[in-house]
Amino acid sequence: MRYPTIVVLCGALLWGCGTARRSEPLVGPPRITTESERHGQRLFMQLCNQCHPGGDAGLAPALNNKPAPAAAIKLQVRQGLGRMPSFPERELDGRGLDDLVSYVLRLRHTGR
Repeated sequence: MRYPTIVVLCGALLWGCGTARRSEPLVGPPRITTESERHGQRLFMQLCNQCHPGGDAGLAPALNNKPAPAAAIKLQVRQGLGRMPSFPERELDGRGLDDLVSYVLRLRHTGR
């Protein structure tokens, strides 16, 4: 196995073993406060929403209740895992990835 594959598998196991959100319930749309988050929201709708509708479970697991850090999310997006495709730099540049992660974190850290 290649080193990045091992890192991805370990990260996925840690991410998947996290506990569900236990704070306030998520209700309504997230409060988007920055241009980075707005750009990330557009990217999310284009690239992710079909499998993770609104950050919830759909064809893929929910994103809005996973305690994964930004670095783990970026690794997952770049490498893919299982049925999730990878999104290399030519499809999603560095700024886009940063903005997408900002939006995913906003989905999780909002009282919506």
